[in-house]
Amino acid sequence: MRYWILRSEPDVYGWDDLVRDGTTEWDGIRNYTARNFLKEMAVGDRAFFYHSNKEKAAVGIMEITRTWRPDGEKDEWASVAVKPVKKLPRPVTLAEIKAEPRLAKLEMIRQSRLSVTPVREEEWKVIIEMSELPPG
Repeated sequence: MRYWILRSEPDVYGWDDLVRDGTTEWDGIRNYTARNFLKEMAVGDRAFFYHSNKEKAAVGIMEITRTWRPDGEKDEWASVAVKPVKKLPRPVTLAEIKAEPRLAKLEMIRQSRLSVTPVREEEWKVIIEMSELPPG
């Protein structure tokens, strides 16, 4: 199993929307590197649902339920299907992520413009741990 961060603006499509819908197509990615990450995903992989822009926090865990398929008329772009697994006990903010030395190599920090990035297993565990602690 691999781990990922998938970012979305909460006022466009947020965690509550995914929970309401039960599943969604993660589409609309128009960056080649992010597209390639989508193509690497396998059924059963897990991803943090990250609210970008205003909240800037990981808020929930999703599961990849279908591997990539073309997004659009050409095979240039890709999408995957996801479903919610659970809401994090509390959001883990970008400021907290950046302040945690064990997350210094997190791709989301190194490539901040990408809406899809991989997460190493040890980084996944750190973010889960952080979500279970009081803020601060």
